Amino acid sequence: MVTITHPGRVIYADLGVTKQDVADYYQAVMKAFLPGVAARPVSVLRCPEGAAGDCFFQKHMMKGLHHVRGAKLTERGGDSAIYLCLDDAEAVLELVQFGTVEFHPWGALASDPDRADLMVFDLDPASDVKWPRVAAAARLVRKLLGQVGLQSFLRTTGGKGLHVVVPLRPACTWTPVKDFAHALADALARGWPDEFIAQASKSQREGLIFVDYLRNARGATSVASYSLRARKGAPVAMPVRWDELGKLKGGDAFDIHTAVQRLKRQRRDPWEGFDRIEQGIEGIDTSPLST
Repeated sequence: MVTITHPGRVIYADLGVTKQDVADYYQAVMKAFLPGVAARPVSVLRCPEGAAGDCFFQKHMMKGLHHVRGAKLTERGGDSAIYLCLDDAEAVLELVQFGTVEFHPWGALASDPDRADLMVFDLDPASDVKWPRVAAAARLVRKLLGQVGLQSFLRTTGGKGLHVVVPLRPACTWTPVKDFAHALADALARGWPDEFIAQASKSQREGLIFVDYLRNARGATSVASYSLRARKGAPVAMPVRWDELGKLKGGDAFDIHTAVQRLKRQRRDPWEGFDRIEQGIEGIDTSPLST
């Protein structure tokens, strides 16, 4: 049993949301949240003094954790380190007790870290890009993926952008996954240069949507579905159906309150079938991406 100390500490000052409220939120969405983070190495954003204070990412085990499992993984330089890994609700709540607000899992299991079982296209708009263009961009990514036989799913990020997520089953080694994601990002930038950019340089991104394919590499992470974001309004990264996209007003359309309400009333998982789809990228014909 995890005890939340300092439960009245304010995490979101604009809403008066406390540390206990954050713990209650994750408890309320746990059934939906846990499958997206369980058994994966996870980086967390800790905000001990609240979302408006100093927040920092942590990916390695720390002293005092009793429910979080450590996963020993080899890092790029060849050394090994113990990464945070969650298996159950107690582990999630223990990290909330340690000030965690956001959860960012790998696209691979801790038991198979060298193979990706999902691919993420992060559509990250510049500050001057209006929401309808972001929505249209997600539809285009879905269309291109469909042309090469890949089914994709949609997630708001709790920010200005959207994630298009592709399950991979069986899992695939990282190099072809990153190469494929890079190829699609380049195809978008070449085919629609007034809409997209595939380079991370912020100085060149004005008026454009960055197709962040860099999420698809060993050790890279993406925000988890149902994770809170440490931003004003306590927004939530929310999986949605494609036919809901036209009704959304932005990537921060859901918050700590409306996310729970949505889960209570929804009859079907918006990502129904995600964990059953069998599709891969090895040997795939990418020629449609260049048209």
